[in-house]
Amino acid sequence: MQRQIKTQQSGFTLIELVMVIVILGILAAFALPKFADLSSQAEAATRSGIEGSVRSASAIVHAACLATTSCDDQAATSTVTVDGTSIDVVFGYPAGTATGIEAASQIDGGNVTVAHAGGTTTVTVATSCTVTYAQSAAANTAPVIGGTTTCP
Repeated sequence: MQRQIKTQQSGFTLIELVMVIVILGILAAFALPKFADLSSQAEAATRSGIEGSVRSASAIVHAACLATTSCDDQAATSTVTVDGTSIDVVFGYPAGTATGIEAASQIDGGNVTVAHAGGTTTVTVATSCTVTYAQSAAANTAPVIGGTTTCP
Protein backbone atom coordinates (compact mmCIF):
# COMPACT_ATOMS: atom_id res chain seq x y z
CA MET A 1 0.00 0.00 0.00
CA GLN A 2 1.33 3.35 -0.95
CA ARG A 3 0.85 6.40 1.09
CA GLN A 4 -0.30 9.44 -0.70
CA ILE A 5 1.43 12.63 0.38
CA LYS A 6 -0.65 15.75 0.20
CA THR A 7 1.12 18.82 -1.02
CA GLN A 8 -0.22 22.07 0.15
CA GLN A 9 0.20 25.13 -2.03
CA SER A 10 0.43 28.56 -0.57
CA GLY A 11 0.46 32.04 -2.06
CA PHE A 12 -1.87 34.42 -3.81
CA THR A 13 -3.91 33.71 -6.87
CA LEU A 14 -3.67 35.86 -9.95
CA ILE A 15 -7.12 37.32 -9.28
CA GLU A 16 -6.13 38.36 -5.76
CA LEU A 17 -3.01 40.13 -7.05
CA VAL A 18 -4.99 41.95 -9.76
CA MET A 19 -7.55 43.11 -7.18
CA VAL A 20 -4.81 44.50 -4.92
CA ILE A 21 -3.31 46.42 -7.86
CA VAL A 22 -6.74 47.82 -8.79
CA ILE A 23 -7.39 48.94 -5.20
CA LEU A 24 -3.96 50.62 -5.00
CA GLY A 25 -4.66 52.38 -8.30
CA ILE A 26 -7.97 53.73 -7.01
CA LEU A 27 -6.35 54.96 -3.78
CA ALA A 28 -3.56 56.64 -5.75
CA ALA A 29 -6.11 58.39 -7.98
CA PHE A 30 -7.69 59.99 -4.92
CA ALA A 31 -4.45 60.77 -3.09
CA LEU A 32 -2.48 62.24 -6.02
CA PRO A 33 -4.48 65.49 -6.43
CA LYS A 34 -3.91 66.24 -2.76
CA PHE A 35 -0.14 66.29 -3.29
CA ALA A 36 -0.04 67.63 -6.85
CA ASP A 37 -0.35 71.33 -5.89
CA LEU A 38 2.70 71.49 -3.64
CA SER A 39 4.63 73.93 -5.86
CA SER A 40 2.11 76.75 -5.47
CA GLN A 41 2.00 76.17 -1.72
CA ALA A 42 5.80 76.35 -1.65
CA GLU A 43 5.73 79.62 -3.62
CA ALA A 44 3.17 81.09 -1.22
CA ALA A 45 5.28 80.04 1.76
CA THR A 46 8.40 81.55 0.17
CA ARG A 47 6.55 84.80 -0.47
CA SER A 48 5.28 84.90 3.11
CA GLY A 49 8.77 84.26 4.45
CA ILE A 50 10.29 87.01 2.31
CA GLU A 51 7.62 89.49 3.41
CA GLY A 52 8.31 88.64 7.05
CA SER A 53 12.03 89.07 6.47
CA VAL A 54 11.50 92.47 4.83
CA ARG A 55 9.21 93.67 7.64
CA SER A 56 11.65 92.50 10.33
CA ALA A 57 14.67 93.99 8.58
CA SER A 58 12.87 97.32 8.19
CA ALA A 59 12.02 97.42 11.89
CA ILE A 60 15.53 96.39 12.97
CA VAL A 61 17.22 98.99 10.76
CA HIS A 62 14.81 101.68 11.97
CA ALA A 63 15.56 100.79 15.61
CA ALA A 64 19.30 100.81 14.88
CA CYS A 65 19.02 104.22 13.21
CA LEU A 66 17.16 105.63 16.20
CA ALA A 67 19.77 104.20 18.58
CA THR A 68 22.78 105.42 16.59
CA THR A 69 23.73 109.09 16.84
CA SER A 70 25.42 109.09 13.41
CA CYS A 71 22.17 108.05 11.69
CA ASP A 72 19.72 110.89 11.07
CA ASP A 73 16.16 109.52 10.93
CA GLN A 74 14.86 112.88 9.67
CA ALA A 75 17.22 113.04 6.67
CA ALA A 76 16.48 111.85 3.14
CA THR A 77 19.80 109.96 3.07
CA SER A 78 21.86 108.41 5.82
CA THR A 79 23.56 105.13 6.69
CA VAL A 80 23.60 102.78 9.65
CA THR A 81 25.67 99.68 10.31
CA VAL A 82 23.77 96.55 11.34
CA ASP A 83 25.71 93.34 12.02
CA GLY A 84 28.73 94.70 10.18
CA THR A 85 26.75 95.65 7.06
CA SER A 86 26.31 99.29 6.06
CA ILE A 87 22.65 99.93 5.20
CA ASP A 88 21.48 102.97 3.21
CA VAL A 89 18.67 104.68 5.08
CA VAL A 90 15.92 107.05 3.93
CA PHE A 91 14.10 108.88 6.75
CA GLY A 92 15.26 106.27 9.26
CA TYR A 93 14.15 103.21 7.27
CA PRO A 94 16.08 101.11 4.72
CA ALA A 95 16.26 102.59 1.23
CA GLY A 96 14.50 100.67 -1.54
CA THR A 97 17.84 99.68 -3.08
CA ALA A 98 20.30 96.80 -3.17
CA THR A 99 22.33 98.46 -0.40
CA GLY A 100 19.17 99.24 1.55
CA ILE A 101 16.36 96.76 2.13
CA GLU A 102 17.91 93.99 0.03
CA ALA A 103 21.09 94.05 2.12
CA ALA A 104 19.16 94.44 5.38
CA SER A 105 16.81 91.53 4.73
CA GLN A 106 19.63 89.44 3.21
CA ILE A 107 17.64 88.36 0.17
CA ASP A 108 20.21 86.37 -1.75
CA GLY A 109 18.40 85.51 -4.95
CA GLY A 110 18.03 81.77 -5.26
CA ASN A 111 14.69 81.12 -6.92
CA VAL A 112 13.57 84.75 -6.63
CA THR A 113 14.39 87.87 -8.63
CA VAL A 114 14.92 91.29 -7.08
CA ALA A 115 14.35 94.56 -8.98
CA HIS A 116 14.79 98.16 -7.83
CA ALA A 117 13.13 101.20 -9.40
CA GLY A 118 12.53 104.65 -7.96
CA GLY A 119 12.83 103.68 -4.30
CA THR A 120 10.70 100.56 -4.69
CA THR A 121 12.09 97.06 -4.40
CA THR A 122 10.10 94.18 -5.90
CA VAL A 123 10.91 90.57 -5.07
CA THR A 124 9.29 88.15 -7.52
CA VAL A 125 8.79 84.56 -6.37
CA ALA A 126 6.58 83.44 -9.26
CA THR A 127 4.65 85.11 -12.09
CA SER A 128 1.98 86.72 -9.89
CA CYS A 129 3.60 86.21 -6.50
CA THR A 130 5.56 89.27 -5.35
CA VAL A 131 6.64 91.30 -2.33
CA THR A 132 7.06 95.05 -2.75
CA TYR A 133 8.88 97.51 -0.51
CA ALA A 134 8.35 101.23 -1.12
CA GLN A 135 10.84 103.25 0.90
CA SER A 136 9.72 105.94 3.31
CA ALA A 137 8.56 109.07 1.48
CA ALA A 138 8.82 111.54 4.36
CA ALA A 139 10.14 111.88 7.89
CA ASN A 140 8.21 109.91 10.52
CA THR A 141 6.55 107.83 7.79
CA ALA A 142 7.01 104.07 7.62
CA PRO A 143 7.69 102.33 4.31
CA VAL A 144 4.87 100.54 2.52
CA ILE A 145 5.33 96.77 2.39
CA GLY A 146 2.92 94.66 0.37
CA GLY A 147 2.64 92.85 -2.92
CA THR A 148 0.42 90.20 -4.40
CA THR A 149 -0.87 87.57 -2.02
CA THR A 150 -2.42 85.26 -4.60
CA CYS A 151 0.35 82.92 -5.67
CA PRO A 152 -0.61 80.56 -8.50
